[in-house]
Amino acid sequence: MHDDKPTATPNPWQELRRLTPARIALGRAGTSLPTQAQLDFQFAHAQARDAVHLPFDHAGISAALAERGRDTLLLHSAAADRHVYLQRPDLGRRLHADSAQRLRQHAEANPQGYDLAVVIADGLSALAVQRHALPFLERLEEQARGEGWSLSPVALVQQGRVAVADEVGELLRAKMVVILIGERPGLSSPDSLGLYFTWSPKVGLNDAYRNCISNVRLEGLSYGMAAHRLLYLMREACRRQLSGVNLKDEAELPSLGGEGPGANFLLAGN
Repeated sequence: MHDDKPTATPNPWQELRRLTPARIALGRAGTSLPTQAQLDFQFAHAQARDAVHLPFDHAGISAALAERGRDTLLLHSAAADRHVYLQRPDLGRRLHADSAQRLRQHAEANPQGYDLAVVIADGLSALAVQRHALPFLERLEEQARGEGWSLSPVALVQQGRVAVADEVGELLRAKMVVILIGERPGLSSPDSLGLYFTWSPKVGLNDAYRNCISNVRLEGLSYGMAAHRLLYLMREACRRQLSGVNLKDEAELPSLGGEGPGANFLLAGN
């Protein structure tokens, strides 16, 4: 006897899926996931793995910055390649000796130092850097110049982790440093960009001395909002001479409602 009853049992929360990329209301087929949900999961997992191993297109970023009149410094961490980088996080936190020497030579030619050093590193998702670093940096630098801050050449660090920015900032004699870095990919966000900010950077600082703004991407925190929050932290750091756990993000948000990516659906219609 032919049975027209659907194999998959729908989830009554299905309507909520349009509000979030989270894997909710997937339905079921017996005691298992429906085939489409399982295939979607495998695809997302493959995207996350690809993001981790995607090569850092530093040449493309350098060329785009050159068109804007921005100089760059190509550097490398102490991790020789991706395999070593993934197994030895400590090596990704320090510069290779040749890169460190290059920064010392640059600092000798620019002994006045900088107000802000900007670092871009591949981190765990070069995809995030390639998609979001340049449009975010354009907004950040426009506002930083409005504050009258001097900017270092953009340091492009291959196989870099967050703490490598402290060494870059220290060698460039910068008052502040911010690193734009690819975050660990999630199963719904293989291209999330993270921002880490430090006042008075130097080698040996831990995460307690840094401020983090994460999930900068079109489906997450917008470039404009991220720049707004980072500029607040920088202004406060200049005023209070500190960063990290003692510096809270209390920036007034321009809006909590609105349409499009990043809108707060819980406040919609209130």
